[in-house]
Amino acid sequence: MRDQQSTMQTQNPISQAQNAVRNAKNATAQMQSHPTSQTLEGAENAIEQAERAIAQAQTSENERAVAESAEQLTEARERLAQAQQVQTQGNIK
Repeated sequence: MRDQQSTMQTQNPISQAQNAVRNAKNATAQMQSHPTSQTLEGAENAIEQAERAIAQAQTSENERAVAESAEQLTEARERLAQAQQVQTQGNIK
């Protein structure tokens, strides 16, 4: 447990952005497989958090990692938009 805590303390903005994007992707996948207003809201929140994390990582020297995270977030946003379109059609409980 101690190693896990020290790892969490040493996370840099890049790893935080990558983790936030991974969470957003997972949330959008869950929302797609179980479309409810709750999972939709969770996906929206996760994407917002990932956007903030990427914004903070923009100051990093590792531009490639930031760009890859931003690209993955764009894909998650697209999945969210598709799900919102389905919700508009009345398919989400």
